[in-house]
Amino acid sequence: MITYKVVELSIVTDETIEEALNTWTKDGWTFESLHFAMASGSKRPAMAFLFFARPLETQEISV
Repeated sequence: MITYKVVELSIVTDETIEEALNTWTKDGWTFESLHFAMASGSKRPAMAFLFFARPLETQEISV
């Protein structure tokens, strides 16, 4: 089984994206994708969503 994590960034800069990537991959998450939400009338993204995945550990599975 796989478990997923979505990280929302409301401040979108190269530094905030880099920090989120380094933080979650250090904790064992594998980066999957990055999606931007654009504000109307702006060329800069208003938000970013980073998607991570990792195998579900056996002790986390409840029967």
